[in-house]
Amino acid sequence: MTTESAPVIIAGAGPVGLVLAAELRLGGVEVLVLEAEPAPAGQSRAPGVYARTIEVLRQRGVLDHLPEKRFGRFSHFALLPVPLDLSTPGSEDAVMLLPQARLEQGLAEWAISLGAQVVRGHRVEAVDQDGSGVTVTTRDTAGRVRDLRARYLIGCDGGRSSVRALAAFDFPGTPATTEVLLADVAGLPTDLPVLRGRPFPYQRGADGWLAMSVVAVAENRPDVIRIIAGEFDRPAARRPEPPSFAEVCRAVRRISGIDISGAEPVWLSSFGNGTRQVTQYRRGRVLLAGDAAHVHPPFGGQGLNLGIQDAVNLGWKLAATVTGTAPADLLDSYHAERHPVAARVLLNTRAQDALMRGGPEIEALRTVVAELLSTPEANRQMSDELSAVAVRYPIGEGELVGTRLPPAPLRLADGSTADSLSLLRQARGVLLDLGAGLAGTAARWADRVRLVELAEGFNGLSTVLIRPDGHIAFTARQADPDGLDQALRRWFGTPLT
Repeated sequence: MTTESAPVIIAGAGPVGLVLAAELRLGGVEVLVLEAEPAPAGQSRAPGVYARTIEVLRQRGVLDHLPEKRFGRFSHFALLPVPLDLSTPGSEDAVMLLPQARLEQGLAEWAISLGAQVVRGHRVEAVDQDGSGVTVTTRDTAGRVRDLRARYLIGCDGGRSSVRALAAFDFPGTPATTEVLLADVAGLPTDLPVLRGRPFPYQRGADGWLAMSVVAVAENRPDVIRIIAGEFDRPAARRPEPPSFAEVCRAVRRISGIDISGAEPVWLSSFGNGTRQVTQYRRGRVLLAGDAAHVHPPFGGQGLNLGIQDAVNLGWKLAATVTGTAPADLLDSYHAERHPVAARVLLNTRAQDALMRGGPEIEALRTVVAELLSTPEANRQMSDELSAVAVRYPIGEGELVGTRLPPAPLRLADGSTADSLSLLRQARGVLLDLGAGLAGTAARWADRVRLVELAEGFNGLSTVLIRPDGHIAFTARQADPDGLDQALRRWFGTPLT
């Protein structure tokens, strides 16, 4: 039996799917999230997120509800001995150290509090779309099969996405050629020489490289250390099960001479260096976000950030499409804006993968690249790329157009002050106005755009139109009612009559 479940179904209750669900609820759309796993895994592939993700969580007010977070400043490129300084002007939140499992828990609470329905233990087994919607066939843990109906289906179900395969997305790229082992262990001595490495605990030898992280990655286990072991000659492997602890111990001993066999394994995993990206993020009424749309080795820690930013870009556009206020091509701008961003991430992770390999030629290349990154200009450029601060959507001419609204205090016309990001709490557009007389224009889009009158200009600008995702869509130094009208129509559709 086919039942109308929700206007939008999301496959996958990881961070990407949960953020997308919350964004859709802020846009007034009912959403059902289907998760194949019966319970959260409780493990954390990612130990934290970078500046742009911190900002999108801050602008929705989520950051204050995430427990036990810490903030840092540095990251790395291919574990070269030169730290990348990810701090940005006007913000001290360069890196938020919060295990993925805890972040996911906080995001689930946020999405559910907004009215999202999350159902676990339901795997998507078939996808059939037509001109009016999508039929999604699911199977639960008891073997029961059910057909659900939605106007749109979004695959946020990871690198081995069922939705991507069932909806026949093209997924070109390069297969994995090597495998890296990962283990979270407890009971290791804290005086190991490798743990004293700066800027990151890291060791490189003739047979491979070894990295260790003391950042908390296991729930309620501050004594757990993450070990990542990359042997130069280890071939790729598609495993039905995680590697054994004995296998990890052999790799660590071979690379570094360190014996970790007396430690307690808490979690074991592995990853490859396969790199792929779908050619289109949308096929009719099925769209992809996060690892379902792009996979790459996790060097530089960009994957979780990339996926969450996919969700924030897509959420308001899909909500406007479902509620009927979107202009005709708004949903297609999701692919146009996010595909190039992911392609660039894939490029720099391929570069890091090459730099992580062995041999005298690679050692020479690592020396040269490390010297380059020691210069302030190159360090800033690569830091901005890893943290996504450098992302600027090609959506038009004008000062700051395409960039994100930076965090900054604003003086309002009524004498109060407001943090710029707090204006985006409800996921609506924002129009900043310094005496340009825009109240009449703004009133025509009052259901979608909030007018905020300023006491002083923003970066010398009298008019700034901000999309719900925080990216600037239009600016002017002097009143430009025609230009503003065009921008409002482009991003927010037909005005109220």
